[in-house]
Amino acid sequence: MKKVLLLLVILCLSVSAISAQDDVLTVDTSQSLGPISPFVYGSNLGQNAIIPLSMMDTAAAAGINFARLGGGDSDRFDVRNSVVDVFIYQARAIGAEPLMTVRLAGGSPEAAAEAVRYANIERGHNIRYWSIGNEPNIFGSTLGDDYTAERYNREWRAIAEAMLAVDPEIILVGPDITQYVPLSVDGENIVYSEGEDGGHPRDSEGKDWLIEFLRANGDLVDIISFHRYPYPGLGDTRDAIATIEDLRVNSREWDTIVPNWRQIILNTTGREYPIAVTEINSNSSLSCGGEASLDSFYNALWFADVLGRLIENQVDIAASWDMQGIGPRCYGLITSNSVRPIYYSYLMYTHFGSELVSANSTDPDVSIYAALREDGALTIIVINLGPETATRTLDLGDFEAGDDAEVWLFDGTHNAQLQNAIALTSGAQITVPAQSMTLYVIPAA
Repeated sequence: MKKVLLLLVILCLSVSAISAQDDVLTVDTSQSLGPISPFVYGSNLGQNAIIPLSMMDTAAAAGINFARLGGGDSDRFDVRNSVVDVFIYQARAIGAEPLMTVRLAGGSPEAAAEAVRYANIERGHNIRYWSIGNEPNIFGSTLGDDYTAERYNREWRAIAEAMLAVDPEIILVGPDITQYVPLSVDGENIVYSEGEDGGHPRDSEGKDWLIEFLRANGDLVDIISFHRYPYPGLGDTRDAIATIEDLRVNSREWDTIVPNWRQIILNTTGREYPIAVTEINSNSSLSCGGEASLDSFYNALWFADVLGRLIENQVDIAASWDMQGIGPRCYGLITSNSVRPIYYSYLMYTHFGSELVSANSTDPDVSIYAALREDGALTIIVINLGPETATRTLDLGDFEAGDDAEVWLFDGTHNAQLQNAIALTSGAQITVPAQSMTLYVIPAA
């Protein structure tokens, strides 16, 4: 009997050892994946997003490096000079590169050219990044207009040429289509997420919004841009609120979407373009007060994982929607006098390095992202989306630690707070709390 019990104990220990070996987080600093674009840390400053003066320092501390003035109001009004000036003041004050959107629906080449002239010639604001219109592929639902890709491409080009005539140095970002979600790409055979599943890739004539835009205006646009709100989509579920389980699995879609965007662009134009996600959040409607709503901690954790995946997929610009909101506008990083959980997602990334290196996890619930800082320190972000504490072995390859690691924690009770330093070498085990984001800063030897 004792022998049987001993064999059972050995068997259990062997299974545990195999399981521990399988649950390895691997970092390889010898495999550089290139510099991280600082503009992935971006946000929108919509025309209702006014940062109070008392919150300017708080907003600046989030490390927002890119600010877009866009959104639905861009196609309801011609951009006003006073709005340009306020936007530029706010963007420059928090250290962000600005992007200005001019009107497309109901707009004109003359009005767009005047906006460029006022901003860059008369006022000397030197706005480099510009876009034309907002989400033209859903004009039918937002403006009640049967707006085709052919019409959009014709009007976009006329406005772009007028703007470039005023300042040929501006960088054009477009088409800012939303919910364009290619699930697979095999030559011209593209499978999309459509309708109630959150996609709107074709116009009323069955033409692909992205492909038609690239064919018509690929010679003028500099950066290809998209918007994505995975919940609730554009169907009958528009007022639905995501659950924790929804968001727990959703962030993985970016590892499919971004490569497929690139493939479609390459197949259509024969060249590669920088990619921008100029609007992103989990929900496009005002979902507030839920376990995974826009103002929740879990939405912030989801966004942190999405941001890591966008960085790994070498996206050039990423801008959350949006910077500031009060009352029912609960998607903002900040309110009139406080911050929301998603603010701390950005705060954690302010400690992240600038050169991306290879990092891998075999656990779909536990993500790992790694980057080197200019001082040689290795920074590692581990995000546990699951409901249980996770203990994992850390393989650092040839990297040698020079001192104990700084540890920062963002979870339900810690708002991007510094923890006790720990010794962290290759082969060490780390334990991360359930539903948490942990950042390690390991000095190089």
